[in-house]
Amino acid sequence: MVKRLIVALDTPDLARAQAWAIAVAPSCGMVKVGLEFFGAHGPAGLAKLPQGQVFLDLKLHDIPNTVAGAVRALLKLNPTLLTLHAGGGAAMITAARAEVDKAGSATKLLAVTVLTSLDAAALNTVGVPAPPLEQVLRLGRLAVAAGAHGLVCSPLEVAALRAELGDGPVLVVPGIRPAGAAAGDQARTMTPREAVAAGADYIVVGRPVTAAPDPGMAAAEIAAGIA
Repeated sequence: MVKRLIVALDTPDLARAQAWAIAVAPSCGMVKVGLEFFGAHGPAGLAKLPQGQVFLDLKLHDIPNTVAGAVRALLKLNPTLLTLHAGGGAAMITAARAEVDKAGSATKLLAVTVLTSLDAAALNTVGVPAPPLEQVLRLGRLAVAAGAHGLVCSPLEVAALRAELGDGPVLVVPGIRPAGAAAGDQARTMTPREAVAAGADYIVVGRPVTAAPDPGMAAAEIAAGIA
């Protein structure tokens, strides 16, 4: 059975991240390491986490040559999933995919479409007049055509992406909040069960698990709810 839950280890504290990773291991398919942990500990920190699959969520976004070089370096860490911003454009994504293919790596590149903290009003302030769904579909089509293996999107766009792009792209979905949980800084959310029913391959959950009194139990409850 595929373990669809990914738990985000969003902390600069190595011991805390290690404890969370051990606690949730029975229930999740991989852990997510993002900018907070990676900025504090770098590649050496990954080696100190319990052995398992890692979603390296660094959201690379630069000129094609720079992103290609970053991907080339990061592939040595053997992440299962690695993110870059779809907004970087087709040439950037193609250059990144070329590095994966050249290395014969099993790492899958995920293009981040629209951050789950952004709503229509926030997009408008940065010059995007389209609503989130329209922008996600536009960037999703571009990214997959340019070579991304999958996409990161809010749960509200999963069904539309599946209808548009089929079952091929891996869809990884943050912005997940169990029923009754605080939304925090997330603007476009769903419950775990709703997101999986809509077509998510993986759901990413952070604070509802890691801020719980018993992270292992919280992860187990979410995993059982989407099994």
